[in-house]
Amino acid sequence: MTAAFTIAIDGPAAAGKGTISRAVAAHFGFAHLDTGLLYRAVGAKMLAGTDPEAAARALTVEDLAGENLRSHEVAQAASRVAVIPEVRAALLDFQRGFARRAGGAVLDGRDIGTVICPDAEAKLFVTASVRVRAARRHLELAGKGDKRSFDEVLADVEARDRRDRERAEAPLRPAADAVEIDTSEMDIETAVARAIAVIEDLRG
Repeated sequence: MTAAFTIAIDGPAAAGKGTISRAVAAHFGFAHLDTGLLYRAVGAKMLAGTDPEAAARALTVEDLAGENLRSHEVAQAASRVAVIPEVRAALLDFQRGFARRAGGAVLDGRDIGTVICPDAEAKLFVTASVRVRAARRHLELAGKGDKRSFDEVLADVEARDRRDRERAEAPLRPAADAVEIDTSEMDIETAVARAIAVIEDLRG
């Protein structure tokens, strides 16, 4: 088994970081953690009436498997609980422990390279224009039967961006040493190939 090697992949909603992270983890044989699921799980518990900080402190791996975690309502709740400093602090150790596991780990989120794993061996910031990201999310939602218009989805994405970038605790921004990948004009195969090439270069 290889020694610990952490890959931090950050970026805004619908930029492609989740798909890229899963592909990168599969390519290198590393474990993968979508840290957004932690906040979605806390958000889901908040919607069910649990105090967000208490939910974060009691979170288990089993809580990350719920089918409801991908719903629009839970996504919005996740964004709200993510601005609570006590929630972020409660989830910090979980993420850092995962990141340093033997065999390598890929974590994707919004503050991995800046806060969770500032010493990660590889840092990527995956982004795309807001209209491209909204179009991707609109297509995804339409495929699930969601009837919201493109303009409504665009407004949601813009609001999410504002919350993520303007929050006092761990705002969304690229780490100073992160390699930025703009996927606005890329198909997923090209974006994944670019990410793998960057990481292989950093691994030497």
